[in-house]
Amino acid sequence: MTVTHNELSLEQREELLKTLKARFEKNMNRHEGLEWENIVAKLEANPDKLWSLNEMEATGGEPDVVGQGQETDEYIFFDCSAESPKGRRSLCFDRKALDSRKNHKPENSVMDLAATIGIELLTEEQYRGLQELGNFDLKTSSWVQTPDNIRKLGGALFCDRRYDTVFVYHNGADSYYAARGFRGSLRV
Repeated sequence: MTVTHNELSLEQREELLKTLKARFEKNMNRHEGLEWENIVAKLEANPDKLWSLNEMEATGGEPDVVGQGQETDEYIFFDCSAESPKGRRSLCFDRKALDSRKNHKPENSVMDLAATIGIELLTEEQYRGLQELGNFDLKTSSWVQTPDNIRKLGGALFCDRRYDTVFVYHNGADSYYAARGFRGSLRV
């Protein structure tokens, strides 16, 4: 699936930047040493990335800057909502899993929706890094990127935080639950 390149209106862009700036300032522990002025300049130069951030926000992800690429000058945004984004739950893992369901198909799959939004699913390593910035998914869980060998056997991975520990689990890729969504990342 390809990314849909939509543009935000001036009003939408200003509202999104206001929201992102407030979140950035409120959570400085997530991005020590980074300056908002540099980030906003990058965002304004990349309207397609702004659109993706707006979609992350609209689906409940509460995106925030969590770092900067070591080899590039790209800023890295993750979904930082306390629980798995509400607008991205009850989805099976990918198109193959969705197509394999005979009954009670969910509306979409994680991988298709991520591609539509223009984001990547967090890896297990990224998910663990996010958990170092706060306590996330205490009541929900989030699908994460799954190695091909597991996916070929019909499985997919998800993570959550319980008992002050990050757990990684497995499920059939065609399963879906009201309390399981996915978190994305975006490089700008």
